Amino acid sequence: MSSGFTRRRALAGGASLMASTVPFAVASAADVYPSRPVHVSIGFPAGSGADILCRYFARALEEKARQPFIVENRPGATGNIALRFIARAEPDGYNILMTANSNMAGSRYLFKDLAFDTLKDFKAVGSYAQIAFVVVVAPNSPVNSIADLVAKLKSKPNNLHGYTNQTAQLSSELFKQLAGVQAKAVSYKSATDAMKDILDSTLDFMIIDGTFAAGQVRQGQLKALAVTTTSRSPSFPGVPTLVETGLKEFDFSPWWALYVPVKTPKAIVDQLEGWLHEINRDPKTAAFLETVGSIVNDDTGPEADARLKAELPKWERLVALAGIEPQ
Repeated sequence: MSSGFTRRRALAGGASLMASTVPFAVASAADVYPSRPVHVSIGFPAGSGADILCRYFARALEEKARQPFIVENRPGATGNIALRFIARAEPDGYNILMTANSNMAGSRYLFKDLAFDTLKDFKAVGSYAQIAFVVVVAPNSPVNSIADLVAKLKSKPNNLHGYTNQTAQLSSELFKQLAGVQAKAVSYKSATDAMKDILDSTLDFMIIDGTFAAGQVRQGQLKALAVTTTSRSPSFPGVPTLVETGLKEFDFSPWWALYVPVKTPKAIVDQLEGWLHEINRDPKTAAFLETVGSIVNDDTGPEADARLKAELPKWERLVALAGIEPQ
């Protein structure tokens, strides 16, 4: 065999190898996630408790991914506008959702003709926080306990309470049922919007998310009477649970999770889940959550999906108990 033939064959083989490896290299580069900013939808306004909570995790994900995670507030319909947006988004990992179990479970029974299905249109990446809701009144209110509040509500007509989301709405209805009191519900877009009416006692009480309430209670802007969880919250030292006040069946402990459109590739879901677990296990996360009425919750995606499905009968019963007609 001539040396010329050998060289030609070697060159041809090299060219062939280069041709086969170049597309692979390009494809591998394209598969790096994320290669551009990720948009994070939240169904509540900027400055709300939900916003404070989710922005912490968005910033932490940004540090892990080394790409911007841009928070986009989509308030309205107690969070359902954000859910609808993500249900219709491209399943490419560049539009993700941070939302609570109240939205994913409660919406099925509180709204008619939803433009999405919370079980079929979303895939859970993992959970990251569990929150205490808090019964609050104005700081100068003569009401200093749940017993005082119940007595006040029973002593006069035309009582009012506020809510901003499904957890607050249903926990308030459950409180009224168990305490045997009457009060008309008033819907607000955010806890910030309700503050004036709490402070001037237009609202007799409000059950509000601890993420927002923790700072307000510390600053003396709100008075906390009880928390909705079965165990006391480290964020509200000295504040009893509603169970301790005599409402033995009261247990509301909402949790938050990260979701993507259901057809998002598994590799992207796994990448996000891995980062989320790392963030959850960072001591700085637990320290932050304590300041906003929360504790770490670290379910995997499948665990969060299973947990949500297991909770659906509870939410259905609560809506029926409260006598709420789907909107």
